[in-house]
Amino acid sequence: MTDKIQEIQKRVESSREDIIKFMREICAIPSMESQLKGVGDRIAAEMNKLSFDEVRFDKMGNIMGRIGSGKRVIVYDSHIDTVGVGDPTEWEWDPFVGKVEDGILYARGACDEKGSTPGMVYGLAMARDLGLLEGWTAYYFGNMEEWCDGIAPNTFVEVDPKVKPDFVVIGEPTKMNVYRGHKGRLEMKVTAKGKSAHAASNHLGENAIYKLLPVIAGIRDLEPKLGDHEFLGHGKITVSDMKVQTPSINAVPDEAVIFIDRRMTFGETKEQVKKQVEDLIPAEFKNSVKVEELFYDEPSYTGFVFPVDKYFPAWALEEEHPLVQAGQLARTTIGLKDAPSSKWNFSTNGIYWAGKAGIPSIGFGPGDEETAHTVRDSVSLADMVKATEFYAILPSLIAK
Repeated sequence: MTDKIQEIQKRVESSREDIIKFMREICAIPSMESQLKGVGDRIAAEMNKLSFDEVRFDKMGNIMGRIGSGKRVIVYDSHIDTVGVGDPTEWEWDPFVGKVEDGILYARGACDEKGSTPGMVYGLAMARDLGLLEGWTAYYFGNMEEWCDGIAPNTFVEVDPKVKPDFVVIGEPTKMNVYRGHKGRLEMKVTAKGKSAHAASNHLGENAIYKLLPVIAGIRDLEPKLGDHEFLGHGKITVSDMKVQTPSINAVPDEAVIFIDRRMTFGETKEQVKKQVEDLIPAEFKNSVKVEELFYDEPSYTGFVFPVDKYFPAWALEEEHPLVQAGQLARTTIGLKDAPSSKWNFSTNGIYWAGKAGIPSIGFGPGDEETAHTVRDSVSLADMVKATEFYAILPSLIAK
């Protein structure tokens, strides 16, 4: 194994400029709102250059590459869509051209999550060349995730290519540590119906906004009463958006809707968390205020529709799980310092892989999630290149 690691590190170093160039080029291609075609084509070109056995888009429009046809199946999951740039004036540099300063690449998607793609693609090719994928079918899966966690892996298993992997590695930023879980989430909306009237005669109407005020205040004060878990942490809840329907700004609104992001820890069910919000509705408004779980059925850029509810289960692997142990061994084998396994604060595709499908999953990737979705979106280029070694050696370390 020492010889294999030395050879991997030698190959990674000789490919360093190619890996960095690949990273810069995929960050330069906008892939907001799940528009993956351009960046997917660029990733496909790199996989073809590295002689993957199969390279193609799936029906949803995600890009995938396969190496090998063994009985054991591993998927390297990297979502390659990004959030938008927000207010362009907030950026001190072009978010797609990016900039490199003190070895850090600043660009939209550098942290979340294009930073794992080069290492995954090159790592799998190197593992194949060194005989480290014998008995494996290995997939790189570049997918859309930002607008609905888990929908892409759900289609991977159930629609195209209809493969349920044995193991998954999620490339979301982990600061080069092994992560093994995170809280789940339920997205809800609360709709209040009112009665419109002219603002000058507001006593004739029923203001839908006012009906939501006790609910909003209750949500604000609810968090200390939510569940807690020694590893995943405390449940969270926030009002994340609000929409109002009114004939004009001189009228009483006849409908108001708030949207709720509820982070769920172990021991909490979606029925319980929905009831917690329903219990905040005053008795006199029970007939005109309704709580609903959200549903996602938006077509992808290919026109493909895969309807799913927006319930995302919490998940965690045990520290002793063979995949977690293999991940920890891979870290130290490539020369990283010992560090305990941890968890994400945000949500990933793990909510489907591990949470719904029960597939053992871990996370490993360069970057710090605190820069995700910000104008400081960034990744250490040294870590981004170093991650290649981890992705190359990991499959050979997973116990049979």
